[in-house]
Amino acid sequence: MWTLAGLGWRRGRALATPATRAARRGLLGPRPTLACPTATGCRDPGRRYSSAGRKEKIDMSRFPVENIRNFSIIAHVDHGKSTLADRLLELTGTIDKTKNNKQVLDKLQVERERGITVKAQTASLFYNWEGKQYLLNLIDTPGHVDFSYEVSRSLSACQGVLLVVDANEGIQAQTVANFFLAFEAQLSVIPVINKIDLKNADPERVEKQIEKVFDISSDECIKISAKLGTNVESVLQAVIKRIPSPKAYRKNPLRALVFDSTFDQYRGVIANVALFDGAVSKGDKIVSAHTQKTYEVNEVGVLNPNEQPTHKLYAGQVGYLIAGMKDVSEAQIGDTLYLHKQPVEPMPGFKSAKPMVFAGMYPVDQSEYNNLKSAVEKLTLNDSSVTVHRDNSLALGAGWRLGFLGLLHMEVFNQRLEQEHNASVILTTPTVPYKAVLSSTKLIKEYREKEITIINPAQFPDKSKVVEYLEPVVLGTIITPDEYTGKIMMLCQARRAVQKNMMFIDQNRVMLKYLFPLNEIVVDFYDSLKSLSSGYASFDYEDAGYQTAELVKMDILLNGNIVEELVTVVHKDKAHTVGKAICERLKDSLPRQLFEIAIQAAIGSKIIARETVKAYRKNVLAKCYGGDITRKMKLLKRQAEGKKKLRKVGNVEVPKDAFIKVLRTQSDK
Repeated sequence: MWTLAGLGWRRGRALATPATRAARRGLLGPRPTLACPTATGCRDPGRRYSSAGRKEKIDMSRFPVENIRNFSIIAHVDHGKSTLADRLLELTGTIDKTKNNKQVLDKLQVERERGITVKAQTASLFYNWEGKQYLLNLIDTPGHVDFSYEVSRSLSACQGVLLVVDANEGIQAQTVANFFLAFEAQLSVIPVINKIDLKNADPERVEKQIEKVFDISSDECIKISAKLGTNVESVLQAVIKRIPSPKAYRKNPLRALVFDSTFDQYRGVIANVALFDGAVSKGDKIVSAHTQKTYEVNEVGVLNPNEQPTHKLYAGQVGYLIAGMKDVSEAQIGDTLYLHKQPVEPMPGFKSAKPMVFAGMYPVDQSEYNNLKSAVEKLTLNDSSVTVHRDNSLALGAGWRLGFLGLLHMEVFNQRLEQEHNASVILTTPTVPYKAVLSSTKLIKEYREKEITIINPAQFPDKSKVVEYLEPVVLGTIITPDEYTGKIMMLCQARRAVQKNMMFIDQNRVMLKYLFPLNEIVVDFYDSLKSLSSGYASFDYEDAGYQTAELVKMDILLNGNIVEELVTVVHKDKAHTVGKAICERLKDSLPRQLFEIAIQAAIGSKIIARETVKAYRKNVLAKCYGGDITRKMKLLKRQAEGKKKLRKVGNVEVPKDAFIKVLRTQSDK
């Protein structure tokens, strides 16, 4: 008779009968129920299921154009955009309801750490209402002024917006700016008053503000609490009722707009596309209107909110597309994709982002240059509003001069380099782009234009070569409680601002409009404004062109030698203050030498500020205990001659850590 031991079975292990094997595989007994992907408690009709109940690819042909709504959520910082997006995802069954659903669409580490949205994120929601299945494409956008380019790009793929306003704070500066972005794009605007659960919430006051500033009837406002989920379902119904379906035609040849992109090191470029005409599926050959290169589509799908492959994408829908683009330069934001041998007229694309702040970026160690170059290229694909120019510095080596939309944008870019690509860099003092009108025809021939733009202060032309200098100006909007108006007006006057308008938006809130020189607000204006107003004032600005200004180039000298990295362009009236501050910071940062170091700020040949780093001094009189005074004088004279000779031959090299210290302190001020 056969025994289990004879068959080599271990002690305690039972023989598997067909019944037990089936039980293990789950073939016997009741089948587990599936979580419903919609809010209606039934299976999603747009998604096919296999016999085992497993999710298969979504059939996008089941959503005709009239059942599609594309919309963005726009608001001021911290008014609850991401929280509302979380509730909408839960309500449509896209994500499960748990307490951990906070900022689900904020996928970057920097967004979770800072609690702000930096990158616009897309999600496709399936919603059943009045017997019809709707496809709602939601784009959650950033709220800070530095990321308004992300907002304007996102609006190109939408037909309407949810304008979220805090019931406690009311209308803020960025609320106004975002409304006009949507208004200019001729989108339907649905005002949503959020945070009605707060103790000091006053939705009626906010309704009146919306009516006065935006001319939208208070009847159109939807009052919700995104945190508690109060009345959020009415937002979805308003989207279906009040936002039109996209104007798109499936029978026409494919025309898709690339409105965003990310880079995956294994799959290449992942392009976010909005289809205006036709359809696209795996295996199609597509052409980029920008590069004229042909690609084969490897995968198409929707973001739900993670990537969910589909068989096909149709006109009016928003999704992603992977087509083997390996080089970051191949996926241009604003590019049009069409089918091979079926060319179409390209979409107008986007206005290119206008950098407001420039800064030099250099690797801490030159051996890391190539790694940093690759990291910058991948990150600029993800953030197309950053402009990149090659640069070189005697002290810091090879690097780049990068253009950003603002100081926060610069900080976030630097933080993402560190977190996502493990790269550490040196960032120089932020500057703004100036213009100079050249005087002689010889110079105009040399530069090939009469008006040149200067993004590097070291290349600022001399006054003798120029008719006039121009500096960038911005139209700033400040919204503040009226008790702080006096202090804020004094701050604006100190920053050379010109008042353009003043309006009361309710009994105790004022909206001020000022024309600011950009270099006066770019570094520390926002911090000063928040300090003066106890954190209640909000600030937003938009480009207003250039104006004539009395600008001077200020050199920083160490023992008579110019330090190129610390050259700055300042207004004539502020040159002494800025020069003195830089000299003091350098004095604290430079290591002492055996000779005296003179730190000077100069405009041309005129010295306007000076600090001195004292030399290390040996006490040569230590051995003289009494005796003739002439012996002491002789020793001191010999020491002075030696110091003088050292100063002539000694070369002051600014160490990198001193540079970092000075530059960081400047941006912190």
